[in-house]
Amino acid sequence: MRLLECLAADQARLRQVASADLAATVPSCPDWTVADLVRHVALVYLHKVECMRTGRIPSSWPPDLSGEEPLALLDRACLALRAEFDSRDPAALAPTWYDPDQTVGFWLRRMAQETVIHRVDAELATAQPVTEIPGDLAADGIDEVLRLFLGYGTRRWPEEFTDVLPDPAVQVRATAGPASWLVRLGPEGATVASGRAASGRLPTPRYAAPDQAPVMRSTGVGGDRSAATADEASGTGDEPPTEVEPAATVSASADRLLLWLWRRSAADAVSWAGDRAAVDRLRLALAPATR
Repeated sequence: MRLLECLAADQARLRQVASADLAATVPSCPDWTVADLVRHVALVYLHKVECMRTGRIPSSWPPDLSGEEPLALLDRACLALRAEFDSRDPAALAPTWYDPDQTVGFWLRRMAQETVIHRVDAELATAQPVTEIPGDLAADGIDEVLRLFLGYGTRRWPEEFTDVLPDPAVQVRATAGPASWLVRLGPEGATVASGRAASGRLPTPRYAAPDQAPVMRSTGVGGDRSAATADEASGTGDEPPTEVEPAATVSASADRLLLWLWRRSAADAVSWAGDRAAVDRLRLALAPATR
């Protein structure tokens, strides 16, 4: 499966790069060293393993693994996560923070995207070349961060976005090759409509959430989530925006656009046209979702 291939490649690159300098500061996560980054990724993996094995969100997390060396912990977590994915159908039920998709497939996609971003974090920290992100993985990551992290997130956890959403509403179109996303930002949240984005999407299944399925709430970098109740859920945020001309357009190759949306590159790393303030507002609105 393509997502597993991408996950394995980025895991290997992350470990290789991290081993060069565990003490280096991560510029995109300035409170962290590379050792902290590696430990974070390992704990995220083990959390997802626990979710899939037990069918529940762990009530107490993380466990105290401070005595385990970071790279050894990462190795153990990678093996456990891969074993879990290899033993399960992507359509199998697993609790997630995204109500419309309570499946193993959600975590497969999320961990592939989590890993590629943190692989880039490690490369930036150790001043090593940033390995190119495959176009299909990058386009899928753009879709995820816009529709789920921003569109769904602004409605599911509106209190986290209050200070970054505009009043009145503004629309921005993001394009990467044939794929495009029209984002409407307003005081009530964000809505996202995709154009030809499906042509760049990786084949991850989507299934309706079962009744009373647990969802999860934001806890930090990479979009990891902790437990919340299902009846707090709101819309997915991917309703079509009103048909008006966007105030601005941002465009770049899929890998460049993905890193820009995740705030892993400079503000001028993409091309733009129209109202620059609208472009800056989109990047600002993503800040709570991409910590």
